[in-house]
Amino acid sequence: MPNADRIDALLGQTLDDFRLSRSERQAIDKLLDEQNADPADEAFWRSRAFALARRAQSDGGGPEILDWLEGIEKLLAHRAASARDAPAESAAYFTPGDSGPRAIAGLFNRARHSVDVCVFTITDDRIASAMLDAHRRGVSLRVISDDEKAHDTGSDIRELRRAGISLHTDRDPNHMHHKFAVFDRTTLLTGSYNWTRGAAEHNFENFIITNEAGLVTSFVREFERLWGLLR
Repeated sequence: MPNADRIDALLGQTLDDFRLSRSERQAIDKLLDEQNADPADEAFWRSRAFALARRAQSDGGGPEILDWLEGIEKLLAHRAASARDAPAESAAYFTPGDSGPRAIAGLFNRARHSVDVCVFTITDDRIASAMLDAHRRGVSLRVISDDEKAHDTGSDIRELRRAGISLHTDRDPNHMHHKFAVFDRTTLLTGSYNWTRGAAEHNFENFIITNEAGLVTSFVREFERLWGLLR
């Protein structure tokens, strides 16, 4: 059974100003993860939120309470959808076809805390849109890409940077030719696949998604090494 006092204390803090900030969303998400909350536990969170909202309303609160409650509901609904749509522990994808970009966008949609991306180029707006949505949700994104490809027509790199996403390009005559990403430090995506419309619609490409801990750790280590070099 979830700890009702701890849940009430955290929800009560977010109710003080009747809005959910990014840091408050992250704190709730973290506590749900710590408690390994299943759908029944999340229903308990929902009931505690409604109880706090009713109490605040009886104390004279206005319609802003409903805005706060809607924010809590959206957070819980997103977690439930993520759990339903989670991929198998290991999966392989091949193009041409739309299954690749859909799978990548889905990983961004399910990300809760962090995504580290190291890719040659990004021109597929479907993937860039999912990245921007994750950033707006409070997910911490870091991106490494190739400096020359960042200036190509159709490149989404500048849009991601303008949105405030942490982004570095290499400063080297050789190419940053990696194509991998690590989601929440638990899920790895890697393969030949460039994040472009051309790769999805025309090229013969592949990538895998895996939760194998040793592989995830190796790619996390390589990303941190590259990030440190480019700062």
